[in-house]
Amino acid sequence: MVTIAGPITLQAIEPYLAQVNDLFARELASDLDHVQKLSNHVERFRGKMLRPVLVFLSGLAARNSSEPLGQTHVTIATVVEMVHVATLVHDDVLDNAEIRRRGATINHLHGNEAAVLLGDLLISHAYHLCSSLDSQMASRAIGRTTNIVCEGELTQNFNRGNWALTEKTYFDIIYRKTASLIETSCRLGAWASDADAATIEALGNYGRDVGMAFQIVDDLLDIAGQQKAVGKSLGTDIEKGKLTLPMIHFLATAAPTHQQLLISLLESDAPDRIDNARQLLIPSPSMRYARNRAQQLVDQAIAAIEDLPESEIRQILMEMARFVTARES
Repeated sequence: MVTIAGPITLQAIEPYLAQVNDLFARELASDLDHVQKLSNHVERFRGKMLRPVLVFLSGLAARNSSEPLGQTHVTIATVVEMVHVATLVHDDVLDNAEIRRRGATINHLHGNEAAVLLGDLLISHAYHLCSSLDSQMASRAIGRTTNIVCEGELTQNFNRGNWALTEKTYFDIIYRKTASLIETSCRLGAWASDADAATIEALGNYGRDVGMAFQIVDDLLDIAGQQKAVGKSLGTDIEKGKLTLPMIHFLATAAPTHQQLLISLLESDAPDRIDNARQLLIPSPSMRYARNRAQQLVDQAIAAIEDLPESEIRQILMEMARFVTARES
């Protein structure tokens, strides 16, 4: 039984997720042994399959009948998962991360070149699979979203070491690199169910706000989480000089001596700089500030779908949003 958020189970979409697993494996199948081994390894990065889950839940929430979802939903769900996994592989290269889903990253095992090429292969397969749909609407939406994701990553990379980064720019970055694909997952799930424009917009707004909240919590866990629970390398934002919301707030509101101390730690190459920076940030009000902003986004996400017909699926979507700020991994 699939569990996505604490006690929330997803029996209604378990068969669809199984189809995603099968289609993902079939699409990536290669007659080259070394390519197949890399593809097999990367499957462990798929975790909770949040984006496919949201394709299916949005598809069900948008339907006016009890008819099962179709192959279009399964294809879209597989495509968004491929794009997401590709971004994880590339992120690990950018962050020089060694652990992902409690296992070794591709770049750690096989080097950056193999990881970059594997990420490219995943993107290529995603577009190849998406082009099998009769309508090109989904392909264009996925292509546009992937462009936005890349722009977000480029913007974050450009602003490494920018200690004057504003909250406005931070929110633009996390929308682009994380929330845009979650938003598109919800929109396409509803679109594939022939939903009207208002329903597609409502579910898209839900996905956008859940995605933004998810990334803020991810950034909080990078500072205050436990690697065993989170299952990936932590402290990478501090190590790479990437300001996240708690750090931005701290540099704007803490005592000047503490602000300067954090900057000196961010600029240092001392082996204990990450631990010292975390010890400075964790007890600060800036962590609570960031969590409160995440909660505001969760509340917005719930409000976005309140006018959808009452159903078990709508309730699951609401509970999933609430779980975002409670998660530890």
